[in-house]
Amino acid sequence: MFDLAGITKLTQGVTRLFTPENVYGQKGRGGMAYPGTEPQPIVQQIGQRWDDCPPARELGQKWKVRPSITLPAGQTTVIPNTECSGRIQHIWCTVDQKRYRDLIVRMYWDSNEFPNVESPIGDFFCCGFTKALNIASIPINVNPTGGLNCYFPMPFRTAARITIENRGTEDCSGFYYAITMEECAVAPDEVYFHAKFRRTNPLPYMQDYTIIDGIRGMGHFVGCHMAWQQNNDGWWGEGEIKAFIDGDEEFPTYCGTGTEDYFGGAWSFNGNYSAPFMGYQDLMSLGYYGAAREMNKTGNRHSMYRFHIMDPIRFRSDLKITMQALGWRSEWRYLPLQDDIASVAYWYQTAPHAKFEALGDRDALEVI
Repeated sequence: MFDLAGITKLTQGVTRLFTPENVYGQKGRGGMAYPGTEPQPIVQQIGQRWDDCPPARELGQKWKVRPSITLPAGQTTVIPNTECSGRIQHIWCTVDQKRYRDLIVRMYWDSNEFPNVESPIGDFFCCGFTKALNIASIPINVNPTGGLNCYFPMPFRTAARITIENRGTEDCSGFYYAITMEECAVAPDEVYFHAKFRRTNPLPYMQDYTIIDGIRGMGHFVGCHMAWQQNNDGWWGEGEIKAFIDGDEEFPTYCGTGTEDYFGGAWSFNGNYSAPFMGYQDLMSLGYYGAAREMNKTGNRHSMYRFHIMDPIRFRSDLKITMQALGWRSEWRYLPLQDDIASVAYWYQTAPHAKFEALGDRDALEVI
């Protein structure tokens, strides 16, 4: 993935870019939108809403007529929809951060009737609390102010479709996107990208939080993002990460040493960082909700990511990933926590994949 020497090699790949001004990423058809109330036929064909663009009324076609789209309330909008063999290489988008939990992104590869990716858009890009964090990782990169980028390669063999559901009560205007795809052959040993959101609020007492379960097939887990709101004062991250691999039952094959250890930190974090494969940010200590406050207090919101790009967790038949929520109580004893925890798991696997459990309604996802 990071062999820059490969950039010197010629291939037969063909570059396509899907944007609101070229919804199907067609050759020689970018920037063809025109101002006015009469909708562009190709926009009608894909099912997106047509809005006039008054700033371009004097300059006309070719002059940034349709840089963004409106996502109607209660509806699902198709972004790219293509039938070929290829690989999505980069996704960039931006939208008002207050929409991060109301907009649900889903991705479908080949002929799948149910999604390979399903997540609120903010959580997918490691921004789980409707706040645009700055994230400097390699596969997920978020830049000021709310520039959401994904570099996970996403191969497909016959078709690719990405949709955005707006669960909000109002239309969402100003949704910008640009998705780069390479039309090319996909090798037989390439498997499909997956991502799944979960949330448990509150976590039941003495129960581990489940990041992902029900994975069936062969593949590799490549990371997760966690959005963690604590319901007790004090340190909350003593819990162990556990990966139950290929038939593991009560005891896992992969068992870590602590929550902050898994995310690359140590000794209760005591600082914020964003690095190529791992990061941690306490939104309260960074002042995302008014004046900066102490770390590790009741109500603090923690954002963490760990990407197993160089150290994927391989599985041959099945996989389950959990994280303990563990703090401290009196007399130097552990306290099982009942915090508000959400996550997105990222992995690659063979087809077909097991159908995801229900995402939950809008209230179940709301940041409160």
